[in-house]
Amino acid sequence: KTGDKKSTQELEMLKDLFEFISSGQSARNYDLNDDLKSLVSDLHLLTIKPVLYVCNVDEKNAASGNEYTERFIQTVEKENGFYLIISAAIESEISEFDSYEERQIFLEDIGLNASGLNKLIKSSYSLLNLITFFTAGKQEVRAWTIRKETKAPASAGVIHTDFERGFIKAEVISYNDFENLGSEQICKEKGKMRLGGKEYVVSDGDIMHFKFN
Repeated sequence: KTGDKKSTQELEMLKDLFEFISSGQSARNYDLNDDLKSLVSDLHLLTIKPVLYVCNVDEKNAASGNEYTERFIQTVEKENGFYLIISAAIESEISEFDSYEERQIFLEDIGLNASGLNKLIKSSYSLLNLITFFTAGKQEVRAWTIRKETKAPASAGVIHTDFERGFIKAEVISYNDFENLGSEQICKEKGKMRLGGKEYVVSDGDIMHFKFN
């Protein structure tokens, strides 16, 4: 009504999005430019949220799915959805085993490389742009969840706000290096421990020791 050019453009974009949704399509399939993303974020649209579909099949179809999952996947791919195929029956059996080794042997015997629960967790983290870093000490080892591209000070703040306020640096060992070499001391000796400053972006699986004032 005021004739403001920016508001007029925003209104037209939202009208177009409204028509798109009214046609029965999900907002996540709409080609959102940067301007529209900021507008739409305030609307909290249900169909713009990421979706992960979990298809439950019987044990014999756990590895490759069946005719029903094939038809379903074709539909999901059209709407930019994510999917997993798992067998609740197998997951129930796995829960009865006491050790990780027993579970892996069972999975390998039926042609699977990971449990459905592990796949669900990894897929959910990926969908939500989440990663994990670790802290380790004499008393406990902890895993902490952060968003991808989070810098070291903000990651320290997940543990305690004082860590972020007084952040100095972080000693970092990658998970793969630690697994390959076997200990923190050997990682230090081999030059695999590095220092991360305030601009260091935490990677998935980083093992971190924070220095703070």
